[in-house]
Amino acid sequence: MAGNGRLAKRSSNACVRCRRQKIKCSGAQPCEKCSRRKLTCVFDNHDQKILVTRGQVKWNLQQKIARIEQSQKGQVSPFSPNFDTQTFDPKDREDVPPLQRTSPPEDLDEAQDLEDLDSGLANPLSSGPPAFMSAANGRTFYLGTSSNWSFTRRVLSLAHQHLYQNVLPTETLIFDETTYELGWDGLRTSPGPDVPVVPTRDHTMYLINAVQFRCGQLYHLFEEGEFMSSLHQYYLGDGQSMTNSLWYIHFLLILAFGKGFVQPKAQGRKPPGVCYFVKALQLLPDPTALYRDPMLGTEILCCIALYYQCVDFRTSAHNYIGQAMRMAMAQGMHTSMPVEDLGHDMVQRSSKIWWTIYILDREMTSLMGLPQSINDRYVQTQLPTFADPSETMSLGMHIKLSKIIAEVNSTIYVINGRFNRTFLLSTKTALANIAGLADELRESFPLHLDPGSGVSRISAYLHLQYHQCIILATRPLLFCFLKIRFESPESCLESLNASQNVRNLMQMCLESAQNIISILSSLQSQGLLETFLPFDLESVFVSTVILLMGPAIDPRVLESHPNWLEKAYAIFGEMIRDGNQVAKFRRSELQQLHETLLGCISSDRPRHLAVPDFFQQAEIISDPASPSSTPIPGAMAQSIRYNDALLRPDPGLDVECDFTTMLTSAEVMAVANSIESYDTEWVSNAMIEHSIW
Repeated sequence: MAGNGRLAKRSSNACVRCRRQKIKCSGAQPCEKCSRRKLTCVFDNHDQKILVTRGQVKWNLQQKIARIEQSQKGQVSPFSPNFDTQTFDPKDREDVPPLQRTSPPEDLDEAQDLEDLDSGLANPLSSGPPAFMSAANGRTFYLGTSSNWSFTRRVLSLAHQHLYQNVLPTETLIFDETTYELGWDGLRTSPGPDVPVVPTRDHTMYLINAVQFRCGQLYHLFEEGEFMSSLHQYYLGDGQSMTNSLWYIHFLLILAFGKGFVQPKAQGRKPPGVCYFVKALQLLPDPTALYRDPMLGTEILCCIALYYQCVDFRTSAHNYIGQAMRMAMAQGMHTSMPVEDLGHDMVQRSSKIWWTIYILDREMTSLMGLPQSINDRYVQTQLPTFADPSETMSLGMHIKLSKIIAEVNSTIYVINGRFNRTFLLSTKTALANIAGLADELRESFPLHLDPGSGVSRISAYLHLQYHQCIILATRPLLFCFLKIRFESPESCLESLNASQNVRNLMQMCLESAQNIISILSSLQSQGLLETFLPFDLESVFVSTVILLMGPAIDPRVLESHPNWLEKAYAIFGEMIRDGNQVAKFRRSELQQLHETLLGCISSDRPRHLAVPDFFQQAEIISDPASPSSTPIPGAMAQSIRYNDALLRPDPGLDVECDFTTMLTSAEVMAVANSIESYDTEWVSNAMIEHSIW
């Protein structure tokens, strides 16, 4: 009773701590009891009543009507409910796969932001002031939030700062556009290389077939009928008259790719096929000329962007794929183009071009760590039809994985982590979306990694993308615990074991890294390892970083016989022997990270020790002046292997998953659903205590 004889008003909401202790809560943020005790006050918004506006109900009804109308028209799109490749999401009550839902109007997004203003926990890779790093030549680079390259730099900088108490030197590190020399400064007034010698017709066919095998299953780079017709005309004697056409520029770009695939050895610091590539750039007209033939123009821009990505000119690649995206949208390729008005051939080619641009844009944007350029609510493009139905299925899965990457970037790596209530719950949502693809990927694109079976290159690529999605979603946790390990090594294991559910997330990250190495090792044994396209290199790079961080966080994974790391460095060695200079520098950077992390966990006093044995076993020709040949103080001659027992949850846990194989949809969902408010509260306290912001 209150002093005036009336009942005190009861709060309609209580914080997690008061609710757990069954005591009265003031309902304020923070509440009075938590404020007096100077404790973190967390409110679980899941139990709150939510007011739904008339606009939200109207929007949901409009989406249902649009789906019904689209279904009646017989249209098939990766974002429509009757798309062949169905996904699973327990939260979907209308059997609409998560990758087929469009986003609500922007006012709903703003309402979500207002609801989440009280979030105190954020991804340390995307919160706080933006991070930059300067190269030795003085050029400054932005460390993008989701970039594999910038993530490694952050880990290396953190470890180097802890071990040596000074800033990481950048003289020995690789930066964008520094690995290869193109032999041209990019200025139209500067003389470039002479017109390269065009191969004979049979040699050209060999190069084109190599491009089709290496790229044709993943990307659309040229329309075969039209391209081959012009090629036939070129070799009949009209070649000189065609050198001023857009087709000739396209032809030079395809030759550049062909040389990269069949003759990967670089000539000094010049990448293979660079003479054709640079000549194509010199002949490239103003965008106004490309708009006159938008389909051929977008194909040319896709080729330029992909080649730039192969030679580690990531910023230029991202710019060119952005140009292709805008040109395609101006042509309406992102819409459901009417066949009856435009014709079957034009619609089919436009569809192939659009989805290639869409996939490359999302992958390159994620690798840059930048916001996505288009929202899927505006994409209505239908899937093209192929003679082989498996091609349609593989393209559909490729699109869905690309969309998962974009969703992870827009939730877990959103600036200041304000999109979801807490960073850990953002991870939960991302894993729930990834879970929808696990069973479908396993059943439709099986992997046979035993020595007696062949490995499908397209299946391997899709599985690599899937595991990279898991790593992208969970590796911020490893970064958090690595900082805890450096600041409080004596209490790190105690903190790590405080929440088994959080530990499960970290184990999923390690398991996906191991799966990536297993897949790449199988490809390597069958001669299918891709050494010119950059995506296998990105896979082994991101997984090796995770495998290096594991024992630095938890010393219990340290044993003898460096099993997984030996396989990873063998893959790097294969790429380096095939002439990939980017792999050489990436491996050198990982070696520096390896030795720095070992120095951090071996002793508080740095020691000058030899490089671990398996670095010396790789049969590569190293530059004596390169950083890979210089021992780094603090290195510890100790091998690392991951204890398989640590990749399985404890027997007493409610979540029973086998982390030694690819998890099923139900198992991934079980790990995601195991994240409760207690976990978010505990991680929040740990991050506040160690100033991880």
